[in-house]
Parts: sequence; structure tokens; C-alpha cells
Amino acid sequence: MNEDLNPEETESGKEHLKAAADEFKVTAGGKIEDLRQATGQKIDEFQKAAEGKAQEVSDAAEKAWSDARSKGKSWLAEGEAYVRNNPTKALVVALTLGIILGLRLRK
Repeated sequence: MNEDLNPEETESGKEHLKAAADEFKVTAGGKIEDLRQATGQKIDEFQKAAEGKAQEVSDAAEKAWSDARSKGKSWLAEGEAYVRNNPTKALVVALTLGIILGLRLRK
């Protein structure tokens, strides 16, 4: 079967295959570099989107903390005003709660 092939044609075929393989290698390298760049761009986009969401969450948490803090200060001020306006009532309520709490913790 190999008797019909002449050595010059075999060498020419090898060179042609080698050239085709080199061309494929260069093309594949270019495609790989294109994919690498596209992947890098997507990673940057996702990172920027994640940073934006993290900032939104941080802002929302900061606002919630600020609201809770101001509400707590408001309740404290209201409580102090109530105690100042109704000292006897506040004292009776505090003593009653203290006795109930003391009895519960004692058991």
C-alpha cells in the first residue's frame, strides 16, 4: 500500500500538515486570547455590579441604623418626660415590675 507513495510527496504532505498545524496553533492562540479578554471584561462588569449592590446595601443598613437610633432616642426622651410628669405613677409601675421580675427569677 505504501509502495505507491513517493518520498517527495510524503515530505511535501508532512510540510503541508506541519504548516496547517502551525496555522491552527496561531488561530487557536488568538481565539484563546480573545476569550481571555472577554472573560476579563465580564469579571470587571460583575465586580462593578457587586460593588454597586454592596454600596446600596451598606447605605440601606446605615439608614436603618440611623432610623433605629433616632427612634430609640425619641422613646428615651418620651419616657423621661413621662416620668417627670407622673413620678408617682412611674415609681409604682417600676416597683411592681421589679417585684414581678424578682419573683419570676427567684423560681
